Amino acid sequence: IYVTLEIMSTSIDIIDKNMKHSKNKDKNKNNGAWNKKSAMVYGVTMMMMMMIMTVKTADCFQTTRNVKQHVVSTIEQHPSHSQMLFMESRNMNIKRNALSSLSIMSMNVNGDDDDSTDEAGSFDPSMADMTESEMATAANDLLVAAAASTDTSDSIDLPNEISNSFMQYALSIILGRALPDARDGLKPVHRRILYAMNGLSLKPTTSHRKCARVVGEVLGKYHPHGDMAVYDALVRLAQTFSTGTPLIDGHGNFGSIDNDPAAAMRYTECRLTKVSSETLLDDLNLDTVDFIANFDGNEVEPTVLPAKLPILLLNGCAGIAVGMATNVPPHNLEELMKACILLTKSRLTDGKPLSDKRLLSIVPGPDFPTGAKIIGTEGAKKLYTTGNGGVVVRAVTHFETIGRRSAIIVTQLPYQVNKSALLEKTADLVNDKKLEGIADLRDESDRDGIRVVFELKRDAVPAVVLNNLYKKTQLQTSFSGNFLALMGEGTIPKRFTLRSALDCFLDFRFTTIRRRSAYQLQKVASRAHIVDGLLLALISVDEVIAMIRSAKDQSSAREALTDPKNKQLSLSIDQADAVLKLQLGQLTRLNKGKLTDEKSNLETSRTELKGLVDDDETIYATMINEFKELKTKFGIPRRTVIEPEEGVMQDKDLISNEQSVIIVTRGGYIKRMPLKTFESQGRGTRGKKGTSSASSDDNQVAHCFTCNDHDILLMTTQKGIAYGLRAFQVPTASRTAKGVPIPSVLPVKVDDIITSVLPVSEFSESEFIVLATENGYIKKTPLNAFEKLTSRGLIIASLGDGDRLKWCERCTDKDDILIGSKHGRATRFETSKLRPTGRTSRGVISMKLKEGDKLADMSILKEKGSSKEGSSEYVLAVTSQGYGKRVSTDEFRAQTRGGVGVIATKFKPTAKNDFVSCMRIVHEEDEVLVNTSKGVLVRQRVKDIPTQGRTATGVIVQKVDLKGGDFISSISLVPQYEGQ
Repeated sequence: IYVTLEIMSTSIDIIDKNMKHSKNKDKNKNNGAWNKKSAMVYGVTMMMMMMIMTVKTADCFQTTRNVKQHVVSTIEQHPSHSQMLFMESRNMNIKRNALSSLSIMSMNVNGDDDDSTDEAGSFDPSMADMTESEMATAANDLLVAAAASTDTSDSIDLPNEISNSFMQYALSIILGRALPDARDGLKPVHRRILYAMNGLSLKPTTSHRKCARVVGEVLGKYHPHGDMAVYDALVRLAQTFSTGTPLIDGHGNFGSIDNDPAAAMRYTECRLTKVSSETLLDDLNLDTVDFIANFDGNEVEPTVLPAKLPILLLNGCAGIAVGMATNVPPHNLEELMKACILLTKSRLTDGKPLSDKRLLSIVPGPDFPTGAKIIGTEGAKKLYTTGNGGVVVRAVTHFETIGRRSAIIVTQLPYQVNKSALLEKTADLVNDKKLEGIADLRDESDRDGIRVVFELKRDAVPAVVLNNLYKKTQLQTSFSGNFLALMGEGTIPKRFTLRSALDCFLDFRFTTIRRRSAYQLQKVASRAHIVDGLLLALISVDEVIAMIRSAKDQSSAREALTDPKNKQLSLSIDQADAVLKLQLGQLTRLNKGKLTDEKSNLETSRTELKGLVDDDETIYATMINEFKELKTKFGIPRRTVIEPEEGVMQDKDLISNEQSVIIVTRGGYIKRMPLKTFESQGRGTRGKKGTSSASSDDNQVAHCFTCNDHDILLMTTQKGIAYGLRAFQVPTASRTAKGVPIPSVLPVKVDDIITSVLPVSEFSESEFIVLATENGYIKKTPLNAFEKLTSRGLIIASLGDGDRLKWCERCTDKDDILIGSKHGRATRFETSKLRPTGRTSRGVISMKLKEGDKLADMSILKEKGSSKEGSSEYVLAVTSQGYGKRVSTDEFRAQTRGGVGVIATKFKPTAKNDFVSCMRIVHEEDEVLVNTSKGVLVRQRVKDIPTQGRTATGVIVQKVDLKGGDFISSISLVPQYEGQ
């Protein structure tokens, strides 16, 4: 082994010389040869090193023999390498020193201690220069001689030596550098930084001090490591995007979320924050923790800080030790304090135990300083119950319209995501055509917050692009947690759960409060003892003055005051010293009164402190009050929102089932409004504006209907594709707002239009969906075929050229279907005679249409044959120019499907180009919303609209701005609220 180490040292010198020599040579002639030569020497040396390290399990003798065999065989197989090695040794004038070292090693191995120079390979200053082959032979002989020796009295047990050294190194890293203490949540370097800053009096109320001053203080007194290691740790404690509750108030450039480095320590300044000063260092001088000597024995440092907050969970921690690592996410202070309060109450005698389910509901997941969203709760639940797991973190985004294009706006990024790297990777994906639909991306972030803009192409679907961004970029990441810390007294690395971490903190806080109380009780008792002596001296003030005046010196006066023979005084040494320190002005009656009050206060404090020392319940009550005060003082609302997993519907029981109005415009916008926004109005009024007042074709209302928030909206497009969406998933907006683009809610293509929206409360097996097209085709499909309909879409009908799917209604086989055309004709037939077809079929002819005529509406008449004289069921027909009437359903007899129908309404002679806009089935007690193309809505009672015959022209139902191009576009029924 020693021979190998000597050869390694020689080879390093050879390589160094070759590198220097090659610089003086012509690169084209000699540089390559010299580099190749150095590489061969380096290769042989590294081979020897690997041979040594792979035999760690053998004993020393076996190790030496194995190394010898490998080294000898290597030299025998590559004699040119060994010759080159010794040739270079001679050229560097170290040949004789090398051979001398080899010979000495050989003699030591053979156990020969005499000074004879007759041994093979011994050093002779007078011997002549040897050839390269002779040098190689001599080296081989020395290696063989060393391997042949069996005397291992002076050898080192290599496996044990390596094992012991490695364990010392590993323990040093685990206990002294990489892992946090579960009690105060800090690594040694963080603890030493805060302690040093406290020693420098860098309080929150003082001015900032240069970080270089703090780093120097830490290095010189407590942490003998590199200055950058200390400064990097200091910087992280001050970064608001790294820690949820910063412990250091930084002044200057402390880095950014773009991974920009902090400025040099000579430029930045720092001081303690209120949190660190009041919750970590406040009780430090009250004997709450133990102190140990520093690395040179000239200073002392605390083994742990008396934390009042569970810093390990509050700010999180990451560290890589030897054979173990930790990664704890930050959490919300209010949630942690609430959990600590309930866990502390459970420790009381009459306390109720806190279940895991209740604990996880209080602390549902991490709370990252960068905000973002956590998708699902299963990952956090596994992390908190096993100590190992991950949570999916997603950026916060929304859609905007910039010019004539849609854009995805990112306002919050997942924790520890580099914004610049995110933009760079996204740009690469777009350039490589691995990410489609993005026209431009830019960073508009400023000091007010993050704003990353992904501007989309005109034909791109925003929801699809966003999903691809989640999948292919760091807009969605997974935080892998590993709960590992030093438990117990800070010496046992152990995996922990959420409950065990909080229990460890509570145990530590209980101990610190008891130690603090015992220390304060001792101080109070000491002061009470002094006060008793002072009061006793004031009672006998004349005698005390006489004794002091008659004493030769202060020592004699002390002896006189403490004389046990003096039964009136007989003070203790401490009391006598306090009396001797009194000034004449303190011998007044006023001072006696102050001492009496102080004694009373001290007795009260003594009683309280003794209760803390003796009674556990009192300490727990104090802890609860502490946690409540900290929650009020430092608590902030949760920043990271927790959302259900993708594909899992939200629990509708948590959402109020209110009545809403949903409006879909022709420009492809959708919004939801509370129904109470529109009060019931009289017939013939203009109504309230229900959409944006901007005069644009995009703002024309295509669909307006009412529903309950728990309903599923079955949305069908003109191309025969259906989408499913919960009503409460439609974003709410004000009455005059434009709404949000439909592609931000559903992946509807740009060239497709929503033509029908059907609210569905439940999917009954006895019900069907009836679909009708503009050219008169109709089909019936079971409703339960759409039960698993999602926002991804599903084909529900095949269409002919130029045809569009316009209507979608729900029915049973007991109902009738009423079809109305724009020219005022209508036909009624039984749904049972309409054969159910598959989901992708085209359907059959519903009504023969004259040239230029198209279907205007389709309605369902419930329970055929129930409409008799006096019935409250009517057909409400409304024309585009606002004329309307009620017609009894009895006037529309059932016919055979495919006929021309009967007259349903006639038009006013003065109403040119008028046509039927809607034909709905209503009851007298119903209310309807009449909506125009420009979004003007009127909510009115059906009974206010007169009943007329089929051939009547109707009355004004709603005034329409015909000159402005407005017209009646739709009518929807107001549903009855659940429970009414």
